[in-house]
Amino acid sequence: MSGIYIHIPFCKQACHYCDFHFSTSLKKRDDMVEALAKEIELRKKEFKEIIVETIYFGGGTPSVLNNKELEFLIDTVYKNYKVSEQPEITIEANPDDLSKDRIEELSKSAVNRLSIGIQSFFEDDLKLMNRAHNAEEAKECLEEATKHFDNISVDLIYGIQNSTNDKWLQNIETALSFGIPHISSYALTVEPKTALASFIEKGIIDDVDDELAHEQFHILKDKLEKEGFVHYELSNFGKQGFFSRNNTAYWQGKSYIGIGPSAHSFNGKQRGWNVRNNSKYIKSISENVLPIEIEDLTTTDRYNEYIMTGLRTIYGVSLHKVETDFGKDYKTYLLKTSEALIHQDLLYIKDAHIHVTKKGQFLSDGIASELFKINLT
Repeated sequence: MSGIYIHIPFCKQACHYCDFHFSTSLKKRDDMVEALAKEIELRKKEFKEIIVETIYFGGGTPSVLNNKELEFLIDTVYKNYKVSEQPEITIEANPDDLSKDRIEELSKSAVNRLSIGIQSFFEDDLKLMNRAHNAEEAKECLEEATKHFDNISVDLIYGIQNSTNDKWLQNIETALSFGIPHISSYALTVEPKTALASFIEKGIIDDVDDELAHEQFHILKDKLEKEGFVHYELSNFGKQGFFSRNNTAYWQGKSYIGIGPSAHSFNGKQRGWNVRNNSKYIKSISENVLPIEIEDLTTTDRYNEYIMTGLRTIYGVSLHKVETDFGKDYKTYLLKTSEALIHQDLLYIKDAHIHVTKKGQFLSDGIASELFKINLT
């Protein structure tokens, strides 16, 4: 089983915190859609044995494409790959694109899951982040979307400058009031070369507060778990039956195809990434050349990646898998390097799996790096 990720590199405007690849110009939109379809076709030889279980439109803002364009790309996947009987087909969307008519159109398409970039229900937060929608649009789109879709995820951001814990709790409660079954939530981070980084450097706004983010992470976790959500990955909470099948496949190390400029792919032994430039991508595809760089992953690379993803999830890191997939020396190394972190109450072992404790959960990426192996083959 595998998934196809399709990167739509267009946005109406640039959010201040975002460092993903996108363009605010839609001039090359038609050429891009044609190129995406052609890459889907070109890649079928590389992944001819897979069964596609998920199709995920990410970006950028995929909801800038109309239904005809989305259906064209979905049909291209079906024409070139084996697709499971009930695939999860997700589109990321912003509230300002989700009018009543658009939601109704999408509900009649092959798309069966919406991932809506709310981020906050407060006007001042949205202005600080330079989001294209306002607070009222955020609520209106959810009210309409829940009439047509059962499988909906919303994105929320915590640790926003000048936020308070009470305000953050209101954000969570507002999302819950719509009966949303899945929430993805991330700490506001300052990425290099973004507008947010520039504003902080110039003293226009305060830097992010790590302690506030830490507090709000635990408010989120405690509230959602009380409401019956499973915290199945560091940034993801879902009701049973509503975990993201696309993202879960990433974390479980399944192969996936990344279509579009800047998109990444993984086949179990190699990682590839497409050129991060719309014009170069379109030109290369038009010449039947895949604009991709390939990295062969060493055993150590694959071990480190498994540690990173495993510790972020409820599934943890299987000692059996480490030994069978990477070798006995890796298992011995993992147990040895885990000892100090277990004594610090950051890790624990249960049923031959290593997990992060509640205390260590917010720090899981840093903890994982303590367990990495370096300079081994």
